[in-house]
Amino acid sequence: MDLCNPKELKELLSRHGFHFSKNMGQNFLIQPWVPRQTAEASGAAPGVGVLEIGPGIGPLTAQLAQLGERVVSVELDRRLLPILEETLADYDNVEIVPGDIMKMDIAALCREKLPGLPVVACANLPYNITTPVITALLQAQCFQGVTVMIQREVAQRICAQPGTPEYGAFTLLCQYYADCELLYDVPPSCFLPAPKVTSSVIRMTVRGRPPVEVGDSTLFFQVVRAAFAQRRKTLINGLFTLLGQSVDKNTLRALLHACNLTETIRGERLSFADFAELTKKLQEIQEK
Repeated sequence: MDLCNPKELKELLSRHGFHFSKNMGQNFLIQPWVPRQTAEASGAAPGVGVLEIGPGIGPLTAQLAQLGERVVSVELDRRLLPILEETLADYDNVEIVPGDIMKMDIAALCREKLPGLPVVACANLPYNITTPVITALLQAQCFQGVTVMIQREVAQRICAQPGTPEYGAFTLLCQYYADCELLYDVPPSCFLPAPKVTSSVIRMTVRGRPPVEVGDSTLFFQVVRAAFAQRRKTLINGLFTLLGQSVDKNTLRALLHACNLTETIRGERLSFADFAELTKKLQEIQEK
């Protein structure tokens, strides 16, 4: 069966009485080059375990199974389970786990289902859960890499550089954990039903350590969120909102000058290294 053939796909779904759910953001691939290239980019290989999220009817799952040692795929929609049982019947190295990935201990799942293997994550993610799922995958700290197909706008945010409109708090969170690379776009015509926006595939190669030493990581992310909470605010006002109970504006001005930053600078102009330096100096003040 060609899982990306629209005619065969519709016949399969009709036979199982399946109807697309808008709430679940279901868009199934109908171009075979997309799952093939995505699987090849993921790092799936002999001796490597793969965690997939949201297999749909299994075109990406099948490609991952052909490349990887073992594939564990988490599917929320139980209506798809009998379909996957049929479409993946030839792959004895695939296990479908019913459930909500956001309610699972991801690291524990990988230890249980993929023991002794280095693991990569790969998924065609529904747009409505992209940010929390990527955050959970990165914070699980059990993957060599995370390769996902997501809305192009979010992919551009993840891979953005300082000073660009796309650069923000989510950029810094992703780049704290991984080296992020936008690989290619996937037009709406590659899906059934066709979404209204273009998708992109990105590869996040997980780092052994952050790109620069940040000191207190909790404070670092508090500073980042404060800097972008209201993008029209200057950095000093964002920090004052965060720290106003304990640090006055004159102290913050001196802090910015010590980091070679102006009083009028906004968060989107700061590099990762700038945020790290700012965090270290804030930590020094708080420890006095």
